[in-house]
Parts: sequence; structure tokens; C-alpha cells
Amino acid sequence: MQAPTTPRPHWGERIMALINRDPRTAPHGTRNDALTAVALALLATAIGLTGKDGPRPDALGWTLLLVAHIPLVWRRARPLAVLVAVVACVAPYHMLDNNHAAPIPVTLLVLYTVAVTGTGPRTLGTAVFVLGPTLVVNAFTNPDGALEFLRISGWIIATLLFGTAVRFHRLHIAAALERAERAERTREEEARRRVAEERLRIARDLHDLLAHSITLIGVQTSVAAHVLAADPERLDRQTVGKALDDIAETCRTARGELRTTLEVLREHGPVDIRGPLPGLDGLPDLVETARLAGARVEQDVRVAEAPPAVGAAAYRIVQEALTNAVRHAGPEPAVRVELYEERGGLKVSVTDDGTGLAGGGSSGFGLVGMRERARSVGGTLDAGPRDGGGFEVTAVLPLTAAAVGEGTG
Repeated sequence: MQAPTTPRPHWGERIMALINRDPRTAPHGTRNDALTAVALALLATAIGLTGKDGPRPDALGWTLLLVAHIPLVWRRARPLAVLVAVVACVAPYHMLDNNHAAPIPVTLLVLYTVAVTGTGPRTLGTAVFVLGPTLVVNAFTNPDGALEFLRISGWIIATLLFGTAVRFHRLHIAAALERAERAERTREEEARRRVAEERLRIARDLHDLLAHSITLIGVQTSVAAHVLAADPERLDRQTVGKALDDIAETCRTARGELRTTLEVLREHGPVDIRGPLPGLDGLPDLVETARLAGARVEQDVRVAEAPPAVGAAAYRIVQEALTNAVRHAGPEPAVRVELYEERGGLKVSVTDDGTGLAGGGSSGFGLVGMRERARSVGGTLDAGPRDGGGFEVTAVLPLTAAAVGEGTG
């Protein structure tokens, strides 16, 4: 199967591409200028041989005319120097009253180059520099040719204005391209930022899910092992069976949530991988789960509802704090969970009287995740040991929709 070919640009597109491209950055510039110099030299020779607009050049005139084309090879790199060199050849050529039309093409090309590559003041200075010698030459060769001088001056000014217009057009195109590139970079940076935020959110969700479930499984397994080892002769089958059922239920719940997360991550296209956000209505289940794990939990929830993002952040913070208390606060810790409104914000407090490090240690991600949860909705979180023993997690989350934004689950 033959690969599709790219259509060739039309002549109009090629001409616009040449106009929009800066001659100083064009590929093969020196080679093209050398070919242009040869072509213009042949054109000047043909004009000089016609004998119109003045007599044919003599030997000195031919020499000046042809030498005036040599500097064109460097017109892109040194436009002003090339202009001076061309004027130095063309001015005596005209003063010798040779064919006045022959040097016009090379003169106009040099004037255009100066205007298109320079600045406004330089173009104005070029006009003065060229029109002054033109006036002097015309005064010596044709004192009565005021109309001829006006015609020559008009071509010079028109060429300089055309070059200036092209230069402004190129500056406009370059500015538009720069704005487009800047906008594209902004879009790419925004996409990378969103990907990083989404990866961080997924990492927090997986940490909350797995850490909570694994902690409960560990506690429930310890309960079953303790019952089995305490008195093998009088085995409490009901207690052991309940502990194993709790382990199985926790595994099923964790497996289901994990499968849902992985299935959504495998979806193609723009999908909302957050799903329904947990909220304050899920706090009783967290408390009951912590109690089944051995913690003595008291709850005092005095907030009926909150914005979805705030409710989800509060849920995750309480979940992580209870998980850390069950894991690190020692056997059967006393934990108190409080949620109430204070000064337009939702106050979340989880304290325990344990002897362990309920924060999970400095190398864990629990405290980091809770702080990120709070910051995601514009809130703050403090965590650390209590003066009277135990550990305390306190968060203040805004309840106003303007301060919350979208948040995360």
C-alpha cells in the first residue's frame, strides 16, 4: 500500500512563505544570493545593451555596473555595508551618464534588504543617504530633470516602504507564532500538572483503601489467633468464626473497591475516575469498623451535611486517623471523633489515649495524605502527640463553596 503523499503547496503559499521568512535565517542564503547576483547582472547587461534610457556603458561603465552586483552575495549578513558598496559603484556609473536603467534592479534589491532587516530609524537614514547622492548625481547629469528626479525618488521611497511593511508583517507573524507556542506550552504544562495531581489522588485513594483494609485484617487475624491460642481445650468457635467472617468481609470489600478502581483506570477516553465521593454519612461505618477492630470509639458529629469535596476530605481524614489509632495506639485504645461547625468551617478532631505513635511514623504516607486532603479543599491539618498522652489529629475545612472548589475524593 502506497503511503499518501503530501500535496505540494500552491504558488501563492510559496510566495507568502518567502515573504514571512526572515532572509537572515533562510537556508542556503549565500548560495541563493550568489545566484541572484548573477541573474541581476545578466538583466543589467541586457538592459544596458538595449541603449534605452541613456547610451550604452563604456568599459569603465561596464566594470562599475558588474562590480556593483558582487556585494549582493553578502546582502543578508551585512546589508548596510553592501548598500554602501553598491552606491559607491552606481553613483559614478550614473555620473558618467551611462544607461541609467541598468543598475535599478540591484539598487532596489539592496534598498529592500536594508529596510526588511533593519529598524525604522535605520530605514529613514538609508533614505537620506541614498536620496542625497541621487540629488547630486541628477544635478550634474540632468539639471533640468526635476520630474526624473521625482520618479527616481518615488521608486526609492516605495521600495523602502515596501521593505518596512514586510518587516512589520514578519514581526506580526513571529509574535503570533510565539503566542501560539506559549499557549501550547501552557496547555502541555497544565496537562502534566493534571496528570501529576491525578496520580497523587489515586495514590492517596489506594493508600486509604489498602492501609485501612490491611490494618483491619491484621487486627482481626490477631483476635482469631489469640482465641485459638488462649485455651485450645475450650475453643470458642463462635468468636473464631466471627473473626474469620469479618476477615472475609473486609477482603471482599477491599477487593471490590480495588477492582472498581482498576477497571476505571483501564478505561480509554476521558472518564471520571473519582466515582461517587464518600461523605459524612459514611462516618458511622468507619466508627463501627474501628470498634470491631478493638478500639473504643466515641463519636460526636454535629454537622448534618457539607459540600461533597469537604465531606469526602473529612471522611478520608477520619478513616486514616482511625486506621492509625487501631494500628499504633496499642490494645483497645479509647478514640474520640468530633465533627462540628466553627467560624464557618468544619472542625474535625480525632484523638486517642494510646501509648503508640498514632501518626504512623515519619516514613509513612498517612499524615502526608491527610494534609494533602485538607489542602485540596483549602483547609489545614495539624497532627501530633497530646500533652496528656496519645495522639491528636485536628483539621479545619471550609464550608463555603467558593473556597472549596472541586476537591478530590
